[in-house]
Amino acid sequence: MSSSRPPLTAQELEILSTKAIAAKATAYCPYSKFRVGACVLTATGEFVSGANVENVSYPVGTCAERVAFGTAVVAGHKDFKAVAVASDIKPGASPCGMCRQFMREFTTPSCPVYMYDGEGQFTVKTMGELLPDSFGPDDLLH
Repeated sequence: MSSSRPPLTAQELEILSTKAIAAKATAYCPYSKFRVGACVLTATGEFVSGANVENVSYPVGTCAERVAFGTAVVAGHKDFKAVAVASDIKPGASPCGMCRQFMREFTTPSCPVYMYDGEGQFTVKTMGELLPDSFGPDDLLH
């Protein structure tokens, strides 16, 4: 994983946001009705989307971020440039603690995470801001 990357282009951000927002429509959330979509931008420029998948036994459900990352990882991607998460609330939902740690496995602290609300407005934070003093792969490699 590279420790620093150039910022996203306007086109990359537009595609990332469009795909994260569109992914909400594929969410399976019959219990909470809380739709979440996510999209990750791989280091090779591919966009991979995911949506939350609930289960009647709540802890068994999977968040949109982990679906997107898992789909990308099984396709061979292990390095990511950016993440977008979209929900219907205002302000946009921030990744849960489990997702933050999961995302940290494949991102650097400088990776931007865009959080979109139901109106398409976003806030952005880095992984380091969302998970300060994180434990990541580099901690085991030294």
